[in-house]
Formats: sequence, structure tokens, C-alpha cells
Amino acid sequence: MTTTPHPAADALGTRLRDGMTLAVGGFGLCGVPYDLVEVVRDSGVRGLTVVSNNLGIDGRGLGLLLENGQIDRVLASYVGENKLFARRYLDGELEVEFVPQGTLAERLRAGGAGIPAFYTATGVGTVVAEGKPTAEFDGRRYVLERAIRADVGLVHAHAADPAGNLRYRRTAQNFNPLVAAASAFTVVEAETVRTEPFDPDDVVTPGIFVDLVVPTARRSEFEQRNTRPRPDLRHESEAHALDA
Repeated sequence: MTTTPHPAADALGTRLRDGMTLAVGGFGLCGVPYDLVEVVRDSGVRGLTVVSNNLGIDGRGLGLLLENGQIDRVLASYVGENKLFARRYLDGELEVEFVPQGTLAERLRAGGAGIPAFYTATGVGTVVAEGKPTAEFDGRRYVLERAIRADVGLVHAHAADPAGNLRYRRTAQNFNPLVAAASAFTVVEAETVRTEPFDPDDVVTPGIFVDLVVPTARRSEFEQRNTRPRPDLRHESEAHALDA
């Protein structure tokens, strides 16, 4: 039985190498570039430093790379619901740098903007600030955080146009635009690849940050569904009319 290589396999194959830094969009399972993560898994590269909000869940998304023993170091804001991630961290098998979520976003944004470092009050006086320079501004203490630049960025977008401009679907946007800008080589999987350009006002990520776009049939997922009954708006409107 033969399988058809993923369209990104050749392009990514020339960029992936052991010990590289890989930035990946997504939040939990929402907005994760699943196809591209599988390409990285199948490439067999090891010793990866992965920058992502978290590592998804066991057996899904970045959890695949963790299970395959390809990740050595993680920069993330929380463990999330990945039990293997938590166990390997607690057992000392995985180096983890926990970064406050807003700081992680800003470190990626700074990397994309060419800003080498910035001061923030977040984490001052905690283990987050240990070993980092601090300074006082207007009577308040701040810690210096370094920007993040990745060798390769993996992004999931809702739509891309011929110039590589991107749009995202609601909360699936999350860290994806930041990853696209902060990476030296950015690969995007898009649910829709348009033949016509976006109106400039509709562009979220400019194509200047994008090196390759490939189509995907995978849609954004989520870990848990929490809902409440929708109120009967018709009855409410009738009651308001009677009150009037």
C-alpha cells in the first residue's frame, strides 16, 4: 500500500533538522495545524524546542511529537490536559520553560517586529523572573523578557489568498498570527485557498510573513463542549410586547 505525501512534506523536509526551534499555532486543540504537525512527526526530526501555548492533549496535535520522543524542550504557558506532558515534566525527562500567557504572546510579537527584548511587570517577584535582568520605571519593578524567533512556524488559517495573506476563524486565530510573524520560515495549512485576493482591510496576517500555503481538509477542534440551554427568545419578545 502506498500513501500520497503531504503537499508540505517536500518543502518542510528541506527545513526540518534536529535541534531546531519550532513555533506552532493553536490553543488546546483550537487552531492547531494538525496536518503540518503530522509532517514533522513523519520526518523523524528530534531534539526539538517547541514554542506553543500548550501541547494539546494526549495523542492529538503536538501530543504526537511528544509521544514520538521528538521534543526535548518546551516554551508554553501551561500543561493543559496532556497527561504525558505533565508526567515527563515532573519526571525530569522534558525541559519546560513556563511563560505567562500574555508574555508568551508578546515575546512572539516582539520576535516578529524585530524587537529583541522588552520589560514587563508580569512575573516580577516569582520564579518567572529568576535569573533575568530587572529595572525600575516610575517606581515599579519590571523584568526583561527576550523576544522569540523560531526556525520554522506552523500555522492553521481559515483562508489564504494568492499572495499568502491570511484570515482566521474566530478563536482559532489565537497564537497563529504571532507564530507566522515570529518564524524565519512559515508554513500555513488553510481550509480555503482562494483564487482572488482579499480586500486589504480583510487581511489579518500579511503574506510577507508567509513562505508556503498548502490546503487542508482539517477543521479546528476543541477539547470540551460546554453549553447551556438557549433561551426562548420568541417568548421573551412576546412578554416584552405585552408589558409595553
